[in-house]
Amino acid sequence: MEQIQSYLEPSKLKQFLEQAYLLALEIGPNLIKAALIFFVGMYVVRFINRIVKRFFDRKDYDETLETFLASFINISLKGVLFVLVITQLGVQSSSLVAVVGAAGLAVGLALQGSLSNFAGGVLILVFKPFKVGDYIEAQGVSGTVKEITIFTTKINTFGNQSAIIPNGDLSNHTIVNYNAEDLRRDKIEVGIGYSSNIKKAKEILLELCEKDERILNDPEPAVFVANLGDSSVDLSLRFWAKNEDFWAAHFDMLENLKGRFDEEGIEIPFPQRVVHAID
Repeated sequence: MEQIQSYLEPSKLKQFLEQAYLLALEIGPNLIKAALIFFVGMYVVRFINRIVKRFFDRKDYDETLETFLASFINISLKGVLFVLVITQLGVQSSSLVAVVGAAGLAVGLALQGSLSNFAGGVLILVFKPFKVGDYIEAQGVSGTVKEITIFTTKINTFGNQSAIIPNGDLSNHTIVNYNAEDLRRDKIEVGIGYSSNIKKAKEILLELCEKDERILNDPEPAVFVANLGDSSVDLSLRFWAKNEDFWAAHFDMLENLKGRFDEEGIEIPFPQRVVHAID
């Protein structure tokens, strides 16, 4: 109580007010400038964000890429504004850079794997080795891409399981994209007996291709003798189809060639074992 009364003495109160006045004169202009920079800067940031949004609305970019870039631009602009406000308040830029650098190094070491996945996500979104809806094979997993995020990619496998692969692994390893081209070539190999007519078998395969409207005539189908095996002559059938027709044409061809070979008496050899019983 006595200490409070001592501060209320006229001489000390006057001294306190003078010090407060001098302090206000010293930092007041910087506070006003910092406040002006903050409010004007926030207006500029919102204005730029609206321009970016309109730009993406006019362009047909991937939605995930648009969201990521808009968020990145917004955070970057606010980071620059924060530095401008802090330095206006008297914080030395060199000290600020040192603190930010040390913090960035610590965070980078702690989140090294996540940063690798983040960088991989950026590369995938920018260079587009695949997109949502493509059927790909990567990291021992095959399936349809369902979702691409900044850190991971979600794939729906043939068995309807969800496989989540880190983007860092995808960006650094081989990816096979089966939907990258509009057309796809199939290769079906079938063995016939050595006593069967090779020419007739080739004619049947080409005839089946001609009757199937899903199989393209240009490039035209072709049949080759691929190998002379131990118990069969192996024929290789090559034909082209659109991506959406590929698997249906593939499976129907397997079924139809078996039926026609049976009708024409062309043997498809299979392993046999002869057992002799000794009395």
